[in-house]
Amino acid sequence: MRSDRSQRSPLLLRLGAAGGLAFLHLPILLIFVYAFTTEEKSYQWPPPGFTLQWFGIAWNRPDVWQALALSVQVAVIATAIALVLGTLCAAAVSQTKFFGREGISLLVILPIALPGIITGIALRSAFSLLDIPFSVWTIVLGHATFCVVVVYNNAVARFRRTSGSLIEASMDLGADGFQTFRHIILPNIGTALLAGGMLAFALSFDEVIVTTFTGGQQMTLPIWMLEELIRPRQRPVTNVVAMVVVLVTFLPILAAYYLTRDGDQIAGGGK
Repeated sequence: MRSDRSQRSPLLLRLGAAGGLAFLHLPILLIFVYAFTTEEKSYQWPPPGFTLQWFGIAWNRPDVWQALALSVQVAVIATAIALVLGTLCAAAVSQTKFFGREGISLLVILPIALPGIITGIALRSAFSLLDIPFSVWTIVLGHATFCVVVVYNNAVARFRRTSGSLIEASMDLGADGFQTFRHIILPNIGTALLAGGMLAFALSFDEVIVTTFTGGQQMTLPIWMLEELIRPRQRPVTNVVAMVVVLVTFLPILAAYYLTRDGDQIAGGGK
């Protein structure tokens, strides 16, 4: 009786896992299918036919390229800001002890825990109060608020796994702060920073809600897709662009996963 239950449980678990994965990813696969459909206005199943014409149409549309260029520009700058601020915050919180350290850690993480609409409204109100015109930089500042958190989480976890005796030994041997950072700290946290940067880039690239409140007339690629959905004849083109967005965001996330899955195997990690 027990053997039957032990054999049945793994099967049920596998079926449950398969069902969960299908629930999460089948809608994404449908985007890929409808990017090739010959139907212009509606979503039919099965699709009446398949074609590559929408890829050519999307390729030749300048508004797509402009929105893509803006999204990449914003994501790169926001990621660079996040790498600097997130690493400094992680170093301060993990390597030193001071009153209110846990409170500061909570405040750093808070922006990603808040709903995006709250962050967007708060930033829009602040920009309006300070008479800051909406531009690429207001979008960058909005994206940096949650990109910093991603880098911080990766960096602080790796800092806590790095043995403090390595840094002390480096200082005892006469290395200055820059040499210690270059030869001891950076090799230990390098993959975590790279993974955090990739995740931050992916999050910034497909952000919609915060961009809506901070972008003004600027149109990133996700905002472009949102506006194109109200035009029935543009749905296949929108699906083509959505497929590109999925691929662009999936690759950094996959790379970040492989970079951090063996994060405990670092110098001093076992001490």
